This record gives sequence, structure tokens and C-alpha cells, in this order.
Amino acid sequence: MEIHKKQTMSEAFSVYFDKRMIRILLLGIISGFPWVLIGSSLSLWLKEDGLSRSTIGWAGLIFAVYAFNYLWAPIIDRIRIPWLTNKIGHRRGWIVTMQFVILISLVLWSVVNPTANLALVITIGLVIAVASATQDITVDALRIEQIGEDEGKSMQAGAAMAVVGWWTGYKLGGVIALNAAEYFQNIGFENYWQITFLVLGIFIILCNIGLMFVHEPQPIERQKSQKDTDLMFESKLGSSNAATKSIAWIGGTIAGPIISFFRINGFKIALGILAFVFLFKIGEAFLGRMSIIFYKEIGFSKSDIALYSKGLGWITTVIFTLLGGLFAIRSGVVKAMFISGILMASTNILFSVLAWSGKSEWLFAIAVIFDDMAAAFATVAFVAFISLLVDRTYTATQYALLASIGTAGRTTLAASSGAMVDWLNGDWGIFFIITAIMVIPSLICLWFIKNKLKLK
Repeated sequence: MEIHKKQTMSEAFSVYFDKRMIRILLLGIISGFPWVLIGSSLSLWLKEDGLSRSTIGWAGLIFAVYAFNYLWAPIIDRIRIPWLTNKIGHRRGWIVTMQFVILISLVLWSVVNPTANLALVITIGLVIAVASATQDITVDALRIEQIGEDEGKSMQAGAAMAVVGWWTGYKLGGVIALNAAEYFQNIGFENYWQITFLVLGIFIILCNIGLMFVHEPQPIERQKSQKDTDLMFESKLGSSNAATKSIAWIGGTIAGPIISFFRINGFKIALGILAFVFLFKIGEAFLGRMSIIFYKEIGFSKSDIALYSKGLGWITTVIFTLLGGLFAIRSGVVKAMFISGILMASTNILFSVLAWSGKSEWLFAIAVIFDDMAAAFATVAFVAFISLLVDRTYTATQYALLASIGTAGRTTLAASSGAMVDWLNGDWGIFFIITAIMVIPSLICLWFIKNKLKLK
């Protein structure tokens, strides 16, 4: 059961002035930026090269990688990268390696024509997705480890800063990508998207420089607990030799985090948590996957989308993410989950109004503002919720497991978003109504488990 004590607004807000929040902000930026590469940038690149909505929607299946990164999260928790780990730390070594892979992928994209080499473009996008999903495992672990286990309110504030950082990386990257693409297009470059990807590579380099200022705690206690789990598995095998030690290490690495999660929460509540996490953001994902296609079809230019959806949306997201963090601190993260879910469903309907009204800049602005408000509240509550559930012995693995299950609902099912719009004969209004209804099953799951959750 969640226990919290109400604070005054000034007391709650003061937690944001902790210097650790700046580090968490940067980690969020690093995590959010790759999504603009394989999300809106890739979608618009394919759209402007004449590919269909269904093709673009199915290309989004590369996001499904995020749903399965928990499969290799145990490796990230335990394997140390030669040389880099000793120089800059376990977590930062993994982040830098994945950032380098993304940078190389952008360079490859800059020399490929999607019409002639669609399979290659999607393959490179998949590489970016794998690197980004791997990076997220260690970014989230490093973010959680910035905060002490008994600092629940700081964890919720940290979740808000992580979300602000994620949306900053995503929105700022979108502003840079869309404006750069339009600039290079207007001055006559036919390969304007390819040049834009080289510009975005500079952002990757800057993120790596900033990462060097993020403190990485020494993992002495974590390593000790992991070794204790290995010894438990070894004792079950009845002997001690090279073979049993290897089996025990594999067992502890893979099964340890899962056993810990079900042991702490109980089997039924653990299943309820997993069901809620899977279902919560499906509607938002359906809307998000097709939103930039909708904006383009209704008549908005790339610069309009950059201004309203990326620039204005970023400001709204930052403000309401911080307010959402304060709300979660003062009212409790479970109550915040219920309210944010209702807000998400309600704001999706605004896009139906825009679809039925036709192109309108003020309606576009209103829809984006309220949608980003709801998304900000929902995301900070969701991140805080799963952050408070993890066992610090397996920070990366358990957070990745929960985040991956949430992503599974958003990516695998939302891949059919383009096909759904086509099935509805392009009736965007009905499509957005359907996305609003999708949040209801998750809130039902949360209602049944809310009194038995073990949150710090």
C-alpha cells in the first residue's frame, strides 16, 4: 500500500533544486533523442518519398525492439565493456558504446535512397532501435541509482526530470530535424533528409560530452547481492566446479531479477502490475504513430509541425511534467496514474474535433497543448510508478522488464495504426475516438491491485 505525506507546494518544488536532477535531465535527453530518428523523421522521410501510410505504419515495427530489451538487460547489468568500464564506469561505458553505433547508423542513412533501398533503410533503423533500446536499459538504471532507496519523493521528482529530459531530446531533435530538412529542401537539395541526418549526428556527439559530467555510483552492494544470488543457485546444484559456477551465474543473471519481482509483490499482484503496464499507453501510441501523417494530410507544413507539435509541445510538456511530478509527490503516484489515464483519453478526442473541422492553426495548438499536458502527467506518473517497484540488486533488468512490457503494448499493437486508418477509409475523427477508449482496460487492472501495491 502506498503511503505518502502531503507537503506544501514550496516544499515539494524544492526537490527539483537537487543537483542530481540536472544529471537526470541529461540522461533523459540522451534517451529521448533516438526516438525522433526512427519516429517522426523516418516516417516523414518515407512519406515524402511516396510510400503509403500502411508501409510507414508497419515500418514502425522496429519500435518493437524496445519491448524486448529486457531479454538482454541481465547482460547489461553484469557484463563490463573492456577498457571503457575502467575509464568511465559500467553504465556510462555502455551508453557511449550505443551512442557510437547510432552515430555510425546516421552516417549510413545519409547515403541511402529509401525508394530504391527500403529494406536497407529499415535495417539501419532497426540497428538504431536496438542501440537505443540497449542504451535505455543502462540510462534508466543510472538514473534510478542517482537516488537513494529511501528517497521516494526524490525518485518521483527524478522521474519528472527524466521525462522532461526525454521530451526535450525528442522535441528538440524534432525541431532540428524538421527545420533542417525544410531548409535544405528549400535551397534545392534533393537529398535533404540525408543531409539532415548528418546534422543530427552532431547532437549525438554533444550528448556524449555531457554524459561525462554525470556521476556514476560505485556498484559494490549490487555486485555483492548478485554474487549471493549466484551462490544460492550454485548450492542448489549440489557441487562447486567450473560448470556449476557457470550455470549458477547464468541462472542468477537471468532468473534472479524475475524471481525477486514475483517474490516481493506476490504472484497475483505481480501479474496485475504487468497487465496494467502493458495496456496503459496503447491509445497514446496509436495516436502518436500516426499523428505526423495526420498533420501532413490535413495540410500543415513541416515548419508548422515543428512550431506547434515540437516547439510549443516541448514547452507545454516541460511545464506540466514538473507539475505532474509535484502532483505525484503530494497526492501519491497511484492517484496520479488514474487521473493521467482519464486525461489521456479525454485529450485524444480533441484530435477528432480537429479532423472534423479541417485545418485550423488555433485548434491544432489547443489539441497539441492539451495532449502534451496529458502525456506529461501520464509519463511522469508511469516512470515513477515502475521506478518505485524495482529491486536495486537488479535495477537495470527489472526496470527494463517493466518498461519493455509497457513498450510492447505501445509498439506491437500500434504498428497496425496505419492499417486502421486505411480500414476506416481515412476517417481520422473515428480513429482518434478509438484511441481514447483504449485506456479503459488498464485503469480497470490498476483499480483491482491499487491497495496491495508495495511502493516505497
